[in-house]
Amino acid sequence: MNDDLMTIREMCRTFGVTARTLRFYESKELLAPVRKGQQRLFTRRDRGRLKLILRGKRFGFTLEQIRQLLDLYDPHDPNATQLRRVYELARDRLDDMERQRDELNEAIDELKERLAWGESVLADTPQNRAAE
Repeated sequence: MNDDLMTIREMCRTFGVTARTLRFYESKELLAPVRKGQQRLFTRRDRGRLKLILRGKRFGFTLEQIRQLLDLYDPHDPNATQLRRVYELARDRLDDMERQRDELNEAIDELKERLAWGESVLADTPQNRAAE
């Protein structure tokens, strides 16, 4: 097989995704494999796009945001527009993630306090004192 093309099975094995995932991304027009009869053949471009899709999903970007970023790519441009937009979205996403982390840390601390209170109340029940 041509080194530039990969079958759906090779893509699944290489990227740790399912064939269903690849077909879904194709249906959303994020990937555009070459068709040879019923066979889908993925190009280097598709592989690069899939890497970016998976990274974007890992960082919590929506598929629509990922599509918009991919659509900004222009091989005849230094891609300053694309890079600027990626930077803006990534900065916003980082702010959201840090806010969520802070909220989660607050909830964890509060739950720990409630558990400590519950533990002390339980330790002070007649059943626990009798067991000692």
